[in-house]
Amino acid sequence: MAELEEVVDDGVVASVHRPATTALATVVLAHGAGGNRDAAILRAYADEFVSRGVAVARIDLPYRQRRPKGPPSPSTAAADRAGIAAACALFGSLSDGPLIVGGHSYGGRQASMLIADDASLAAGLFLSSYPLHPPGKPDRLRTEHLPSITVPTLVIHGSSDPFASSDELREATKLIDAQSQIVTVKAPHSLNPARTNVAQLAVDAALDLLIGM
Repeated sequence: MAELEEVVDDGVVASVHRPATTALATVVLAHGAGGNRDAAILRAYADEFVSRGVAVARIDLPYRQRRPKGPPSPSTAAADRAGIAAACALFGSLSDGPLIVGGHSYGGRQASMLIADDASLAAGLFLSSYPLHPPGKPDRLRTEHLPSITVPTLVIHGSSDPFASSDELREATKLIDAQSQIVTVKAPHSLNPARTNVAQLAVDAALDLLIGM
């Protein structure tokens, strides 16, 4: 039977899912700007991953640890990236397999910026609803760091996401200097995990592209 453990360790706050058998890989997931580690989409991903034998750590970013509500500040984004790096270091021992890092929206973006700076931290990126630009502002693309990403990257995208159209996202992922794949579901930015099979589709793709199964 899978195990769930709450972890607080040197600035890392996480809910850790361990499969009943030896974990094949580890996935570290960070939440979006308005959420926390208990976000429905992160829980859905974690449940699906652990059912396939993959350990998962759902983490609270440092800004969320400091205050229970509200969005992050641009001035503390570097601290949030440092928090993701600390979680990768702490949970890398959950399995002998690859470590994958990512998250939903803001959390995924910060993870991608972290890996663009240091690809040695993880073997792949799992980006859920990547916020390519602010809603209604397609000229403000968040793509500067994408050419520096050199690990396989999976993007989970909702077809009605105001933060990126499917065409915009396809063009953006061409900038990544590694294999990339987009999984698109009929959903908004939240991806509606209770109403779609997004978690199953995402984990199917992750096992193939990022974990090599």
